[in-house]
Amino acid sequence: MDKIKYNFKNRTALITGGAQGFGFDIAKRFLESGAKVIIWDIDPKMTEKAIKDLDNSNLSSNIVDVSNFEEVESSVNEIIKNSNIDILVNNAGITGPTAPLWEYDLEMWKKVVEINLMGTFHCCKAIVPNMIKNNYGRIVNVASVAGKDGNANASAYSVGKAGAIGLTKSLGKELADKNIAVNAVTPAGAKTRILDQMTKEHVQRMLSKVPRGRFLEVEEFTSLICWLSSEENTFSTAAVFDISGGRSTY
Repeated sequence: MDKIKYNFKNRTALITGGAQGFGFDIAKRFLESGAKVIIWDIDPKMTEKAIKDLDNSNLSSNIVDVSNFEEVESSVNEIIKNSNIDILVNNAGITGPTAPLWEYDLEMWKKVVEINLMGTFHCCKAIVPNMIKNNYGRIVNVASVAGKDGNANASAYSVGKAGAIGLTKSLGKELADKNIAVNAVTPAGAKTRILDQMTKEHVQRMLSKVPRGRFLEVEEFTSLICWLSSEENTFSTAAVFDISGGRSTY
């Protein structure tokens, strides 16, 4: 199937968790569409590999821990010295261990929520003022069907993604009188490295819930992100876009 061509020329996009999985494919598609792309990731080796594989003069990167607001704010301030940030894709996330809530390690719980929820908050807090100043922005927060349904033995992940959904709805309403759209996407399981963090039993249980009978393809996910990030999206905001293969019905 041919890809729809978007025009992101003269737009700068920041993608967190951009060195792998969803983030890498989004960066690739944005670059093909003419955008200047900045990827943030916490993994230096994967970031170096992504830069080499994408091999594009419009691509730059930085090692940023989104759970650390000082790092986020400092990195944003450096970017906006020379460029606006037109598009933000909050993609960075971890699943954490597979365990029932009462056995969940306290420090791991905090880490999962800090990255999946607070990381999204930190990036929005630091970047939205620049979008308001320019009266333009597209923010896409990568949540999960787990944030809508709640996955057993993944309580921290479910809580973090549910929080990201609530943040999206609140921020979208706050910015609705401006040319800034804030939306979330809720994928079910997809063929990315994040599955490697889960047990085989947990992965199979996830797959059994999907009426389509397969995992989401990364390219399918990227197509939705592109539309939500484009100037064609002039009305939808504070919304949650499901891409779960029929698993969720609301």
